Amino acid sequence: MQFNHQDAAREMSIIGLDFDNTLVTYDSLFKKLAIEKNLVDESIIAGKTALRNHLRSKGQDEQFTLLQGEVYGKRIEEAEPAEGMLETLRTIQSRGFKLLLISHKTKVPYAGPSYDLHNAAKSWLNKYGFFSKDGLSWSNDQVYFEDSKQNKVSRIIETGCNYFIDDLPEILTSLPNSIQGILYDPLHSNSNKFEFRINSWIELLSMKEFN
Repeated sequence: MQFNHQDAAREMSIIGLDFDNTLVTYDSLFKKLAIEKNLVDESIIAGKTALRNHLRSKGQDEQFTLLQGEVYGKRIEEAEPAEGMLETLRTIQSRGFKLLLISHKTKVPYAGPSYDLHNAAKSWLNKYGFFSKDGLSWSNDQVYFEDSKQNKVSRIIETGCNYFIDDLPEILTSLPNSIQGILYDPLHSNSNKFEFRINSWIELLSMKEFN
């Protein structure tokens, strides 16, 4: 068998992945729950951020915080995978890259019922086949939940990630130059200062680093 240096390099490459608003999208679920709780009416066109701003403008910050706890906890399994994410991760993994999930996520919400947010997130991952032999076949040691953004950055460095994909520019700009940050920006909402950015998961497959 001929030794393929490119394949060997890939097997040593680790791609770190954010969770909230990167692997999973909550916009439809936030709107659904807000309507259920009579916080807004059905005519509103709003994703998570717009809904938060709308409630803040009405002095209902606390209502949004409670809503967020329920979305990330009790109702998380109703949230949707980001478009093209599952197919892209299967392909990237089949090309020899190791995947890790590293998320800033407190154990319980800041307010309201004490949902176990870590277990809730793992339930969502389980629902979409991350731990299944027929899916991505991950092990538990590929998933990290950190209680602060600083600890998240430390974990990204500690685990030896070569790349990290996140929707938050502040995380990517906190990484050392040895880790290539990739901005996930489906709404085209951030500045153009990031050379490496994707507006959809499928775009990742065409990047030369992952071919």
